Amino acid sequence: MPAQPLASTPGNPASGHAASGQTTSGHVTFGHVVPLGLYIAIFVALLALTGITTAVAFVDLGRWNTVVALAIAVSKMALVILYFMHLRYSANLTRIVLLASFLWLSILISLTLSDFLTRHWTPNANGWGSPSAPASNSPSKP
Repeated sequence: MPAQPLASTPGNPASGHAASGQTTSGHVTFGHVVPLGLYIAIFVALLALTGITTAVAFVDLGRWNTVVALAIAVSKMALVILYFMHLRYSANLTRIVLLASFLWLSILISLTLSDFLTRHWTPNANGWGSPSAPASNSPSKP
């Protein structure tokens, strides 16, 4: 006869607490099962987007090269996050954490850009070692 778990143990279906992967009725659940065909379709889409990225890299689109490359990269990121990382089927708290991480990323990028875009405020635009800079305190030759 197998050993019986203690009734007061958390996660024991008899105690009314459901452990991860168990319901209160004692049946084991495994979460959402994604069909293999969907994984194959997402994989083919990722390969196609990678091929498009490579093809676009050889085409001169002027200022749009970066925009197109980033749009394709965001599309691939969304597919990976939604399906391979199972965000599409996860709880709302996980989605909030993902949105908070993107908010934090946007804050860091905006702070970096605020530094980069205000570089024209430096008093000596030619740099400190340029000929227009004031003379240094080095001793002069006799």
